[in-house]
Amino acid sequence: MPVVNRIADFAEDMKMWRQHLHTIPELSFDLPQTAAYVADRLREFGVDELHEGIAQTGMVAIINGQGSGPTIGLRADMDALPIAEETGADYASGHAGKMHACGHDGHTSMLLGAAKYLVETRNFRGRVALIFQPAEEDGGGAGVMVEEGIMDRFDIGQVYGIHNVPNLPVGDFVTTSGALMAAVDEFHINIQGVGGHGAMPHETNDPVVAACGIVQAIQTIVSRNHYTQQDLVVSVTQIHTGSTDNVIPDTAYINGTVRTFDASVQAMVMRRMQEVVAGQAASYGVEAKLDYELGYPATTNDAEKSAFAVDVAREISGADKVDPEGGREMGAEDFSYMLQARPGAYLFLGQGDGAGLHHPKYNFNDEIAPIGASFFARLVERAQPLS
Repeated sequence: MPVVNRIADFAEDMKMWRQHLHTIPELSFDLPQTAAYVADRLREFGVDELHEGIAQTGMVAIINGQGSGPTIGLRADMDALPIAEETGADYASGHAGKMHACGHDGHTSMLLGAAKYLVETRNFRGRVALIFQPAEEDGGGAGVMVEEGIMDRFDIGQVYGIHNVPNLPVGDFVTTSGALMAAVDEFHINIQGVGGHGAMPHETNDPVVAACGIVQAIQTIVSRNHYTQQDLVVSVTQIHTGSTDNVIPDTAYINGTVRTFDASVQAMVMRRMQEVVAGQAASYGVEAKLDYELGYPATTNDAEKSAFAVDVAREISGADKVDPEGGREMGAEDFSYMLQARPGAYLFLGQGDGAGLHHPKYNFNDEIAPIGASFFARLVERAQPLS
């Protein structure tokens, strides 16, 4: 079965919705224009219920099927990124320093397309809950929506989401049963030394040298403290210290990210980082404070729901364009919170050649919107069939 014909009929509508959303990118939880536009479309379609103001600007729309049955959840993220756009598109961002550089405008348009179709046809039992979520990039909006009770409030039994992927062929689906994307944590290390003249280092406790020692020692956590067949990334991404060439500063700051799949590996990193920072600080005669912040958990697909979603994807794109065990990656996704609350699956959808995610020249490929919308619609119809 290819793209649903009725959804193909309003491909131009999805393109129009998406390109309008692209002109009004907003960040984190602060999405008043985006949320208002999405809510207006949902009311036009005739959804049965629209619950706004969840996680500030998120919403859940309910569409009733024919007859009693369970509720399936479908999720799209709506927020943009603090990036200055360089696409040159005639519908480029109208908000300086902000752009849809990850395709959330496309994800939203795909779920709107599915909503329009499902309202028209209602070829399913029970209900579908359309989850439009803020703050995926920053703030964990999915987790906030879960904390505010959407799974219980709307009796959602299973939940699904998709994300576009540049440089994967158009219409290809990729996922993995079990862990798909990593947990992401961040660490901050503040070093207090004693500064002085650059020509007289013996009179100082140099935080610059201490920072270099800490950074080097942190790398041994990956190379010497964990089993090589368990995925782990520890990356130092910032070092800030000093102001001029002839002054040894008083302080230094180190920041970085940790990516794991296994909770025991995560716990080991937290323990060893504390030990490394304390030991290195003592050896250099400085004080150092580690702040380790837990972030999004690992995105873990339910095996049964993943297999079901793969089967639906094969209906839409063809068996040869779906990879059910495509491996896992070290990126993170706050849909993980929804998958912790309910069984479900997350899939990647190829959008063809182009700039990568989070790049100022990235642009969502509107050609894949009918594919994603068809996938969402068929998930509902097959999960909750009329007979």
